[in-house]
Amino acid sequence: MDKSLHIVFMYILVHLGLIFFLYPANIIQSTEQGFWLPISIGIVCHIIIVAVYLKGLHFFPKTDIITIYSEAGKFYSLCFLAPIFFYFLMENIILVRAYSEIITIVFLSNTPLWAVMALLLTISTYLASKGIEAIFRTGFIIAFVFLPLVFFVLIISFQNVDWYHFFPFWSNDFSFLTNSSYLKSFFAVGGGFIFLGFVQPYLSYKRKQVFIALTIIIPCFFLSVYIPVLTFGGSTASTFLFPFVMAVDAINLTWLMFDRITMFLLLSLLTFIMLFISLILWKTVRITNHYISSWQPAYLLVIISALIYIISFFIPTWSSMENLFKWNTFLRFYVLLSVPISIYILGVRRKSE
Repeated sequence: MDKSLHIVFMYILVHLGLIFFLYPANIIQSTEQGFWLPISIGIVCHIIIVAVYLKGLHFFPKTDIITIYSEAGKFYSLCFLAPIFFYFLMENIILVRAYSEIITIVFLSNTPLWAVMALLLTISTYLASKGIEAIFRTGFIIAFVFLPLVFFVLIISFQNVDWYHFFPFWSNDFSFLTNSSYLKSFFAVGGGFIFLGFVQPYLSYKRKQVFIALTIIIPCFFLSVYIPVLTFGGSTASTFLFPFVMAVDAINLTWLMFDRITMFLLLSLLTFIMLFISLILWKTVRITNHYISSWQPAYLLVIISALIYIISFFIPTWSSMENLFKWNTFLRFYVLLSVPISIYILGVRRKSE
C-alpha cells in the first residue's frame, strides 16, 4: 500500500525540528552578510544528495540499505553500516542533550537536566518500541495538529522585521565554506533523509512525493535565518544561541490570549524532535539486530537508549556539546556523501549485470 503521504509528513516534520533551533545560529555565525549564499549552497547539496540517494534506492525496490550492503559483501557492510550506526548514535546523543537544554532554558528552568533528558528519551524509546508503522502513524497525526501552528508562527514572525537588514545582498567572502559553524549547519541540511532507505520494506512511496516534501521545506531554511536577521540585524542575531526562538519571543499580539507565542513553536518543534529521535532509535536497533540477531530488538533498544542517556548525562556544559558537534563533522559528511553515492553505484552495477 502506498504511504507517500506519511513519508511526506515525516520528511517535513524531521527537517522542521532540525532547522529552527540550531541551524540559524550556525549560518549567522559563519558569515557577516549575504546569508542567502551559504543557505543556498546547503540546499543545493541537499537536493543533489537526496536525488542520488533516491535514484540508487530505485534500483532496489522493497529492499532496505542494510540488506543492500549485506548482499554486496562484508566490505561494504563494514565500510558503510558501521559508520551509519555510530552516526545515528552520535546524532541521538546530540539531539537528546541539546534539546533537553532548550527545554530547561525555556520551559522548566527549575527542573534538573537529567530528568528532562530521561523524559525526552523515555517517550522516544517507547514510540520506537512500537515499530516503524506506529512512528509514521504518530507523525501523520502530529502533522495535522502542529503544522498549522508552525505556519501560523512563521506568518506572524514578520511583525518586527526591518528589510534594511537584508542588505548587503552580496559578499565576496567565501571563507564561510571552511568555517566550523557552517559545517555544523549540515546537521540540519543532511541529517534527516537517511530514513528513506530504511523504510522501503515496510512503507512504499513515490520519489516524486519526496521532492514535493523537499520543496516545501526549502523556504524554511531561509525563514529560520532571515527572520532573526531582519528582526535584530546580523550582528545582534549572531550573539543569540537560538536566534529564531528569540525573534519569535519578541512578537507581541494583543489579540491573542496567550502571553508568549513562543510556546506554540517550541512545543511543536520538540514534538517533531521526539518523533525524529524515535525514528533514529528504530534505525539503530535495526542495524544492531542485523549483527546480533540472537538478541531481542526490545533488549537492544533499552541498551542503546541507556547508553545514549549515560553519555548525554556526562556532557557537562553546552560548550562541551558544541565540541562534540564539531568532532562529529567528519563522520557526518562521510555518511551524508558516501551512503547516497555508494547506493547509486551498487544500483547501477546491479542493473548492468
